This record gives sequence, structure tokens and C-alpha cells, in this order.
Amino acid sequence: MAVKTVSVLGSTGSVGRQTVSLLAAHPERFRVRVLVGGRNAALLAEQARQLRAEQVVISDPAGLDGLAEALAGTGIEIAAGAEAVVAAAEVPADWTMAAISGAAGLPATLAAIRRGGTVALANKEALVCAGEIMLRAVTAAGARLLPVDSEHNAVFQSLAEGNRGALEKIVLTASGGPFRTASLAEMAAATPEAALKHPIWSMGAKISIDSATLMNKGLELIEAAWLFSLPERAIGVLVHPQAVVHGLAFYADGSVIAGLASPDMRVPIAHALAWPERLPTAAPRLDLATLARLDFAEPDEQRFPAIGLARAAIRAGGAAPAILSAANETAVGAFLARRIGFLDIVRVVESVLESMGAPAAPTLESVLALDAEARRHAERFAAVGARVFVGGRLESMPGEATGEVGWT
Repeated sequence: MAVKTVSVLGSTGSVGRQTVSLLAAHPERFRVRVLVGGRNAALLAEQARQLRAEQVVISDPAGLDGLAEALAGTGIEIAAGAEAVVAAAEVPADWTMAAISGAAGLPATLAAIRRGGTVALANKEALVCAGEIMLRAVTAAGARLLPVDSEHNAVFQSLAEGNRGALEKIVLTASGGPFRTASLAEMAAATPEAALKHPIWSMGAKISIDSATLMNKGLELIEAAWLFSLPERAIGVLVHPQAVVHGLAFYADGSVIAGLASPDMRVPIAHALAWPERLPTAAPRLDLATLARLDFAEPDEQRFPAIGLARAAIRAGGAAPAILSAANETAVGAFLARRIGFLDIVRVVESVLESMGAPAAPTLESVLALDAEARRHAERFAAVGARVFVGGRLESMPGEATGEVGWT
């Protein structure tokens, strides 16, 4: 079996750490070219030593000295900063994990795609914000994208027999998050601590809040539209609290093929890492007899309007999905900082979308410029808090009528 060369972009994040654990468990199958981390120099150095990486990059230049000290005498190349991250993504490798979260991961993900090879996509913003740009680059470079999100990975496996012509629709599942059965009043009073308590998955703060609002499912809808070349109407969502059925494909003959697994990210990561082969993992095996039941329900879009916003952004096209993503990231940050309420997250996003519309964004530079603009809008809406939200929309900002507040 040929040894596969691997780079991990975002190795110190949740998906990155689990990727590293799989690589460490199978050293005979993989050779690590590059590890890229964010701010955690100590963990990044530990990973580099464990995997004997050839090169390590930390995105925060402030961590360079600590990284150099921790890796002294190893012969491992080190670098820091945004340009070094992109350069690391350009280093030849058979397989690259793209797991730098948010819009910050777009340049490195695009660089990895343009280099060619296989890119395992854990950064959903790559397709949400710049789907057309990324897929154009995939075609030009002869690269391959493999989905790592558990839902998209399950759909990918359900389409493996090549029956795309007979496909009617796909369905992504959502656990429902911590507020699946909560009333609007309870959600309005929700604290960050309550919103972060996901009943199934252990994830980072931002994605945990996205799961609580179901915005994660909205972003996954957009990602699925690009990944599988499907119109928005052919992508459904079902709330499935057991979180073991991750995605389904419905065919013209009435057949339904579903991807099931325990809710453990090592499963889709391992699938992408070894594809088209299989890689053993220590993930818990699914015991259907013990589980006993599987429940499904349509999402309540009155309590969880994020899905509807995402569908509207798909239909609007242009940079609307990128604007939605940027505004949401900012609003989630404001909620975690206790500057707005839980229900205000989606209200801020809606207000930014209404304010900015769906401008064209044909280049990555234009996407990033609109991302920055959307964040400024979201900050201004969030700054006034929930008091001026009326009927689910931010009708006006204090001072706007007199010209004291305006958009730049």
C-alpha cells in the first residue's frame, strides 16, 4: 500500500485534532507534510512531534517564538502569519484537510484546491461564501473535493453507486440542538451557557451556537447545493434527535439510501482520509437494538427561522450566502459576549441581508471585501441590542433618521 502524503490546515481545532488522532493511529499509511494551527503553539508543537511533520505553520505570529522553542532541535521547518498559511497550503500533498474555520480559511482552502490532489472539506464557509469560485478552481486543477461534515459525507456515501440521474432529493438531518423543544420565550431568555450545551455533539463555541439556532443546517443547505449540484428545493432538512442518521438520498424508484453512524466525527474524517478505501477507527459502533427508535420531524421555522434565511440566500444568489455567513459569525460573537439575546442572532443576520442584498462577487477578493462589510453592518445592528427589534426585524437604528448613524 502506497504511503499517502497529508497536510492538515487547522490541526489544532476540533476536526483537526481528530484528524491528527487518526493519522497517529496509522503511521504506516500516512506521511505528514504540513500542519497549520491557529494560536495554540504548545499543542501544534506536540502534534508536529507526534506525527513527525515536515513543516509547521502558526497563523498567529505572536506564537512563533513559543513554537520555535518547543520544536528546537527537531529539524521541523516553522513559519507564521497569513501568507505562510497560504504557502503551506500550496505545498504538494496527496490529501489535504481544510479545517480552518470561518472566512479566514478561504485563501488557504483555495490555494490547496488550486494545487490539485484531494481536499477534504471541513470548512463549510469555502462553499457557502465562494462556491462558484472554489468549484471553478476544482475543475481547472483537476482536484477532488470530499465532504467531511457528517451530513454531506453520509449523502456522498449514499450516492456512491452512481445513480445521480435517478435522484429526486437529498435530506440532511439536524439533532435540533439544546432548544429543540423550547418555547420562544425560553429561547429569548437563553444564556450562552445553555446554548452551548449540545445534547449530542462536542464542538467549538461558534458551531455549537449555530446548532442551537439551526443556522448550521442553513449553512449546510448552501454547501450541499454546491457539493451535489442541486437546486434548493431538492434539499430537505429533518430534525432527528438521536443523530445517527446523518443524510439520506431519495430515488425515483422509491428507494431511500441513508448514511448511519454513531455521532463521532472520526467516522466521516476517516472515510475522507482513506477514500476510496476504509480506515479502521475506535469510534463507537452503532447498536440499533439498544437505540430502539429513530425519530424524525420537520423543523419548526417559526422558532428556527435560520433555515428559511439560508434558503432565501440560495435563491438570491450572488454574495447573499457569504453575507449571511459573515453576519451570523458576528452575531454569534455578540451573543457569546452577552451583547444581544439568543433570538437576536438570526434577527441581526436577517437585517444585514436586507440591508446589503445580493451583490455579485466574482473573485475571492470581492468575497472577502463583502464579508468584511457584512461584519461591520452586523456589528452596528448588534451594538443597539434587542430593544429596537420590532416584529422580528430591526426597523431602525437610533440616530439613523437624523443622519447620525449611517452605513459606510
